[in-house]
Amino acid sequence: VDEVIEQADYLYGSGETEKLHQLLVQHKNSDDAELLWRLARASRDLAQLSSTSAEEKRQLAYEALEYAKKALEKNETNFAAHKWYAICLSDVGDFEGIKTKIGNAIVIKEHFQRAVELNPKDATTIHLIGIWCYTFAEMPWYQRKIAATLFATPPTSTFEE
Repeated sequence: VDEVIEQADYLYGSGETEKLHQLLVQHKNSDDAELLWRLARASRDLAQLSSTSAEEKRQLAYEALEYAKKALEKNETNFAAHKWYAICLSDVGDFEGIKTKIGNAIVIKEHFQRAVELNPKDATTIHLIGIWCYTFAEMPWYQRKIAATLFATPPTSTFEE
């Protein structure tokens, strides 16, 4: 497992998205959270490529979420599993519409916060919480009104937060 992780990290650092995904997808049935969150990240990265078709993007986003969820189930104290679960949940919301996206927003923030608790030095997760807060702080009044109609307590934030 350590060897595969080392090779995966090298491929990730080299920007070899397709090779990385091919390597990790062979381990999709693994019980190792470290492998699974890396597979979630690789699946998401593959979905982000401009050469990936719209249908493949959708399929990869859902697969990435499943891998991240499995990583969390295997190790609830893995900060990266929380981070990538939140990222992948947000991506899936893009395919499911605004109601799902807003409904998932609280869960996404909770997983980002848990990731920061587990690893307070991870700048990426801290940045993502900032983006989350900024998104909800700058939400126009009409979107806030729609969110309040759909949910008793819609997500909110402030610029100070």
